[in-house]
Amino acid sequence: MPLADLISVVPGLMVWTIIAFGITFFLLRRLAFGRIQGIIEQRRDRIREALDEADKARQEARQLRELTAKEREQAKADREQILEESRRQAQALFQQGRQKADEDLRERLAKNQEELEAENRRMQEQIRRDVVELTLLAAEKVTGKTLDEDDQKRLIDETIDELDVNRLVSEN
Repeated sequence: MPLADLISVVPGLMVWTIIAFGITFFLLRRLAFGRIQGIIEQRRDRIREALDEADKARQEARQLRELTAKEREQAKADREQILEESRRQAQALFQQGRQKADEDLRERLAKNQEELEAENRRMQEQIRRDVVELTLLAAEKVTGKTLDEDDQKRLIDETIDELDVNRLVSEN
């Protein structure tokens, strides 16, 4: 077949070709194009939903990142606050301990001072008694007589009044 026969217009063939094309187009439009269009729309919707979900996930990730950063900053601030409060409490406990130790020391010193004073008074009384006894013994030897109880009391009182115990204690 020559090339010119293929390109030449044949009215009967042309009518049948248009009719076949129309029927094919009508059948495709009726049966296939709707389904294909539906599939394309479904795919377009899925893609749109996937993009929306991706945007939503991106937004949530951004919010989560911001929230995490805020929580981290809050945790740092809380940690600093707790450390500062711990330092203050430790300082307060240290001061309380120091004050209690100072009080205990003052109390012990006062108690020791009282004990020393009481011991000094006892020692002074003992020295007075010893001096009186020595005086009585010396008086008995000098006078050669034993003194009765009233004389002993009178001599003891006189000797105690005359005796300067502090001078005797400081000499020892």
